[in-house]
Amino acid sequence: MSDTQLPAVLAALDSARGETEASLMEWLRIPSISAQPVHAPDCRDAAAWLQRQLEALGFTVSLKDTPTHPVVIATHPGPGGDAPHVLIYGHYDVQPPEPLALWDSPPFEPVVTEGPRGRRIVARGAVDDKGQVLTWLAALRAWDKVAGGPPVRLTVLVEGEEEVGSPNLDAVLLAEKATLAADVALISDTNMWNPATPALTVSLRGMAYVQIDLRLGTRDLHSGLYGGSAGNALNLLTKVLGDLKDEHGRVNIPGFYDGVIEPGDNQRAEWAALGFDEAEFLGAQGLSVPGGEAGRHALERLWARPTADINGIWGGYTGDGSKTVIACEGHAKLSCRLVPGQEPEKIVEGIRQFVQARIPADATFEMQVFASTPGLSIPTESRYLAAARTALQDEFGKPAVLAGGGGSIPVVESLKRILGLDSLLMGFGLDDDQVHSPNEKFELACLHAGARSHARLMARLAAGD
Repeated sequence: MSDTQLPAVLAALDSARGETEASLMEWLRIPSISAQPVHAPDCRDAAAWLQRQLEALGFTVSLKDTPTHPVVIATHPGPGGDAPHVLIYGHYDVQPPEPLALWDSPPFEPVVTEGPRGRRIVARGAVDDKGQVLTWLAALRAWDKVAGGPPVRLTVLVEGEEEVGSPNLDAVLLAEKATLAADVALISDTNMWNPATPALTVSLRGMAYVQIDLRLGTRDLHSGLYGGSAGNALNLLTKVLGDLKDEHGRVNIPGFYDGVIEPGDNQRAEWAALGFDEAEFLGAQGLSVPGGEAGRHALERLWARPTADINGIWGGYTGDGSKTVIACEGHAKLSCRLVPGQEPEKIVEGIRQFVQARIPADATFEMQVFASTPGLSIPTESRYLAAARTALQDEFGKPAVLAGGGGSIPVVESLKRILGLDSLLMGFGLDDDQVHSPNEKFELACLHAGARSHARLMARLAAGD
């Protein structure tokens, strides 16, 4: 039945494009910034907005409170019986918009502008993740209009803490484990390969993120009185971190590459055939010289190899003018993107050993651990992935790229660990959407193609593809 209804659903989506765009702009006007306590009421308003949309489609909806922002949980029986059960995940919170001076228009006053590929919505949250949530919400509206509801059983989980690391999500997953039980999870928070080519993300890098707080001596010293005799914490810290990689770009942390799986020749050939232009990729950011490990293909370095990067370093005097001090403290933030096979706890311990082996006896340091999540591979032989590939092929007229993800989506690991669910990562963002940056945007062509793709996927899943 869902196959015969699909043309009408797609037609309904096409006729409701204006409504879909207006709906997104309404949601984008709510400044749901999870990182800033002053916006806690706005986060609740954003959750309540989605609650109303889902209730209008026949969902049973509740807002589950957390120590910060509520989680939207909604269920719909669909056709009932043994129809596939899909858990859809998203997030309504957004990044802070600063620096405001770099926006061409106010970040929470969405505007539609013309770009090289046509019309786009510009606002904070346009693509991350409110616009991508609207892709499946619009599909649900069309199914409701044509068929009275979705062709599959659905549970919706939309949180308000993703942009601050989802500190309370695991507790919600554990508490609501029975409600959230499903066959597969569906997430739209990733990118297409390019504007004309869809992608399914089948691997994600994990993360080990630490702060190193190094101390040498009891107080800052006058460089005229002690220079040449006393050690300098910043000199020491930068020397230690300068040894992070060798001349070939390999990371020197002990045991860093233990468990890393080398891509096979077929995988490397597939990546090479994608024609990724690293010069263009870097050139758009004002760069021309690739970093990372020498002798590796660009996509291998981005998708299948671990990295280590200094994210910030400070200490001593950093104010206006000069102050000739020998610093007694130095601080640095260090992140490692991890691939499947690496154990985050061992990487953190390796960082500790790396620093300890390079400091003198009178230096001490502490490490704060902010993140420790493994890399993930998503099964490529499941019928759910096959259904998504068919849906995207039907919509775009070409096969979806099975892409790696260089970043981390911690919820994918949580859904697997707590609920036992594999995830379909079917997103519609683009590399130039300026996520987390001023003038974030979402191409309207991607918004509407995403909605049609979700409608097709629901039909394929219902048909048992």
